[in-house]
Amino acid sequence: MEPRVTAAGLNVRHFTHTDLPEIRQTLIDVHADALADEMDDPFNQRFPWFVDHWGGLPGYSCVIAYDGDKAVGFAYGAPGSPGREWWREHLDPAPEKHRTFSYSELAVIPAWRKQGLSERLTRALMADRDEDLVVLLVDTEHPRVQALYESWGFRKVGERQPFPDSPVFAVMLTELPLK
Repeated sequence: MEPRVTAAGLNVRHFTHTDLPEIRQTLIDVHADALADEMDDPFNQRFPWFVDHWGGLPGYSCVIAYDGDKAVGFAYGAPGSPGREWWREHLDPAPEKHRTFSYSELAVIPAWRKQGLSERLTRALMADRDEDLVVLLVDTEHPRVQALYESWGFRKVGERQPFPDSPVFAVMLTELPLK
């Protein structure tokens, strides 16, 4: 029997928007590997646009996990714009706290799934954040992914389809620091 590989042995590195030229292709490649069975979907093919959009934001933060020189997963997001907390429409009453980090993307290649890497990347991305809250979207067709986020303290507060060609997403919210 082969020894179990865990996310603990990986090197997780932090990046900002100034690093985007260096990491852009890595993100695109990991995403394509992680969603290989779904890359015929036009929405998934637009991922490079999302990398450029999010990576161009001054508060952009990204973590990438490496197994040696090979990138095996990443997570990224950016602070939400004050006064534009679109997720508030799903809550009545909305929380008094308002500074929000928008957790945009998490991708792990298949060989590294179910080994704790998603949680490690999420916690590394959220560590030392100044915001009060974190919001993210999860495809409603992936209930196990939603359950995973719930196990980290997120709760579903509504549903949203941000683009005509996007899936319907569960809107999930939690307070920082993560529990």
